[in-house]
Amino acid sequence: MRRMRTGLALLGATLCALAGAALPTTASATADADPTPAPKRLFTIKDERIKESSGLAKSVKHPGVYWTVNDSGDTGRVFAVDTTGEVKAVVRFGAKVNDVEALGIDRDGTLYIADIGDNEENREQIEIYTIPEPETLEDESNVKYRRYDFTYPDGAHDAETLLIEPGTSQLYIVTKAVKGTGTIYAAPPAPSREGTNDLTKLAAAPAGVITDGTFLPDGQRVVLRTYADVTTVAWGDTPNAVARGAAPLGQGETVALGPADNTVLVGSEGANSAVYQVQVPAKAASTPPKAGATPKPATAPENNSSDAGKSNNFRWIIVGAGLFALIITIVTFPPGRRERQDRQAENARLTGQAPPTAHRRQHS
Repeated sequence: MRRMRTGLALLGATLCALAGAALPTTASATADADPTPAPKRLFTIKDERIKESSGLAKSVKHPGVYWTVNDSGDTGRVFAVDTTGEVKAVVRFGAKVNDVEALGIDRDGTLYIADIGDNEENREQIEIYTIPEPETLEDESNVKYRRYDFTYPDGAHDAETLLIEPGTSQLYIVTKAVKGTGTIYAAPPAPSREGTNDLTKLAAAPAGVITDGTFLPDGQRVVLRTYADVTTVAWGDTPNAVARGAAPLGQGETVALGPADNTVLVGSEGANSAVYQVQVPAKAASTPPKAGATPKPATAPENNSSDAGKSNNFRWIIVGAGLFALIITIVTFPPGRRERQDRQAENARLTGQAPPTAHRRQHS
């Protein structure tokens, strides 16, 4: 009996070991299910001159400073705002703008003011203005600017997103579609200031009403902003959305690189608009991706083979535990009668008597 109980104990220990090997430990389970950090309110733009912040760009020359512009109805100017929300400088470039909807900056510190809004979709061309980022944060007027004109290959579009590739300063425009999806258009590698530059259709944009976007420093990913969320896009010949993450509600209009790696800032229109720091959405993967695999949309958790394997292991553990409990029940309950019958059988063997009838029937 003691040997049987020892064997059962070993069986139980084996099942527990299998359970420990198949199920994630507390640390790994926490890592797999680690929630994305909550959005952090970084600052609020309280300046009365900024009532419709429609573009946001992280300064290259001034740490802790962001540039922003107003939506349609304003003059040609940009505002330098620090992380307390205070306006540090206003730079006027004097152009007669129509509907400025985006703002970008390249690695050399050139600011790109994108006059690309077209709610009625009737503009024959759109304009992008460039000015150098000032060396000092002081109010300036009549700063020299350059103007570049662009046309779409398939008619007018409304747009609010300008992308600047970090390594080459290649420009892309993403159109805004209330129904269906927008489109990503590429500008010529070296736009001309003479005449009009033709945009080229590159690819369909991810789902959602896209209101702004930015390349991440690696040049391999783009973060696009909608009214409700932010989407990480793997860049390439065919850009693919790979992860989505919620953003603070409001009329989400802006996104820019954040102060920390893999973070972005998102903002909204309106007076006293808050700017939040959020984590760049990343696709959670339990196994390393295969080399050369094309990123696929990941708007919802996937039921991959690894998860299925974990589920099967867990079911086998449950079955094993059930069998273990059944064996324990059969062997040990009721323990008094079973042990008494064993003693009677052993006594009968030693004295040469016939074993008890009940015990003989049980072992026949």
